[in-house]
Amino acid sequence: MEPISQSRTGNAQADLHQAADSRMDDVTRALPHALGPEKSILSSMLQNPLEYIGRAVEEKLTAENFYLPAHRVLYELLQECFDKAVDVELVTLVQKLIDRGLLETVGGAAALTELYSYAPNAGHFLTHLNFVKEKHTLRSIISSCTEAITQAYDNPEDVPALLDNVEGSVLAIRENSEVNRAATVRSSVKEVMEYFASMCAGEKQAQGFTTGYEQLDVMSNGLKPGEMFIIAARPSMGKTSFMMNIVEHVCIDLQKPTMVFSCEMSAFQIVQRLVFSRARYKLSDIQRGLAPQKKDLLNIRRASEEIANSKMFIDDTPGITINDLRAKARRKKRDENIQLIAIDYLQLMRSLSKQATSSREREIAEISAGLKGLAKELGVPIIVLAQLNRGPENRSGGTPRMSDLRESGSIEQDADMVGLLYRSAYYAENDEERKDEEGRAELLLAKNRNGETGPIPLTFIAPLMRFESGAPAEEPKG
Repeated sequence: MEPISQSRTGNAQADLHQAADSRMDDVTRALPHALGPEKSILSSMLQNPLEYIGRAVEEKLTAENFYLPAHRVLYELLQECFDKAVDVELVTLVQKLIDRGLLETVGGAAALTELYSYAPNAGHFLTHLNFVKEKHTLRSIISSCTEAITQAYDNPEDVPALLDNVEGSVLAIRENSEVNRAATVRSSVKEVMEYFASMCAGEKQAQGFTTGYEQLDVMSNGLKPGEMFIIAARPSMGKTSFMMNIVEHVCIDLQKPTMVFSCEMSAFQIVQRLVFSRARYKLSDIQRGLAPQKKDLLNIRRASEEIANSKMFIDDTPGITINDLRAKARRKKRDENIQLIAIDYLQLMRSLSKQATSSREREIAEISAGLKGLAKELGVPIIVLAQLNRGPENRSGGTPRMSDLRESGSIEQDADMVGLLYRSAYYAENDEERKDEEGRAELLLAKNRNGETGPIPLTFIAPLMRFESGAPAEEPKG
């Protein structure tokens, strides 16, 4: 038996050596490139800069897309001239390159002259541009996979984090996320001015998605892509209901695909709340033996159909890790183009990184930073529920403060908006005071990076688990 074992060991070692040699062969091969198309599109830009540099910017062509360093330098200079509205012609370009000590980098004045006359037909511009971008994508895949192989062979201790990084890098390639910064600034300025003009004309009330709460929309200017909105409260204040009221408005009324991560409630419980809240039917009635009327049944059927036909995705994994949440959100963004993410709630999430295991505060900080980064990466607003500590219980009236956020001040730092949900009846000292305060609620917008802060009055309808805009109507006395 021993010789057989040695033979198998020898074969395994030979396979490993063969695999290593194969990888070395791959390293020595030239990376995918298309020098002819690169020269062709640069030539078109030199011949007709207003038409083709602008088109390249619109097609999100970046300097990194070029294989030859000389072509990268020249494209960056052409973009700079385009952004600053400087005329593009050979004499000016040569002088700029001389001033920056880059003329020899691009091959001298003769190379520029050759490029100028290279393209036989500028009509092939988009075809050649796509060739260049495709070769860059192949190089990016090779680079990303090579880095992943190296990290995997290094036997990292934090395997989930490595998997998350690998998935993120591959998705970034797929979505062509690396956009030229100068072009982004130029287009953003145009968008800002168009938005300003529409605001002056009274055409828009919110820059992001409306929430269904008028005063919140006015103060926040809507839920904007890339921003994180923290809604924090003590237990039993109704923060899940408030979040789902916003989700209902965005997903069903505005018809925007939405992803909900619920670490506390099951998908069944969430949908049950949604159906009966939207139908404005008190589920407690049937639990007390009261048969629903015909109009109630019609409302319930209508609400259930609207919810069933919506693009609302619910993941009720308990204690989900930030890595798993990111992976699932990225896939839903890719497959369903989700426009909003809602999470219930932050302190029930986990991070498996080595640093997080030593400190709960560090773990919460990593989760908070990870969620903010995810909002920017996917370009969607993220609503995150969070628990407050016992601070409100120790002060008169129970009014919350932003410093009451549990376990980490990093939540406050990462958030673009922080809303503290509060119901005064919860802290009433007697039955009479509790009756006076019944239904009265408030969202204290304690932080708003792009707008004003202050209290937003709400009405809480407990049997429906629903918040509505404005304070409860005063009952007439006498």
